Amino acid sequence: MSNTVKAILDLKGRNVVTAGANTTAGEAAKVLSSRKIGAVVIVGVEGRIAGIFTERDLVNAVAKFGKDCLDQPVVSLMTSRVFRCHEDTTVNELMELMTSRRFRHLPVETNGKLVGIVSIGDVVKTRIAEVEREAEEIKAYIAG
Repeated sequence: MSNTVKAILDLKGRNVVTAGANTTAGEAAKVLSSRKIGAVVIVGVEGRIAGIFTERDLVNAVAKFGKDCLDQPVVSLMTSRVFRCHEDTTVNELMELMTSRRFRHLPVETNGKLVGIVSIGDVVKTRIAEVEREAEEIKAYIAG
């Protein structure tokens, strides 16, 4: 198994929950809750990434605007400067980017198109599997 975004997506799938810019924060919150996810990618023309609306964006909006923010479109509350990764991005690169930038979700893009999303949970799960596999290889080597 390779330690790249492609390997993660091949295992978990490439389905991404998306919404349009005019979706209200309340509607997006219902999607986050019902799907048990932490982020919705906001797409614009031709399915291109326009932003990302996360649990953190929702909390910040409630803190700033109160419950009235639930009627506002996500375009006014989302993170519009979205960092992206690619299928050849390594797990180590993901860990570095997610840790240094404090991201929990990164959309995956190929040729300007959204092709998946990875979460910090995906990265941790992949890294644990790698460490367990390495430990088994070392045990097998020692046992001869």
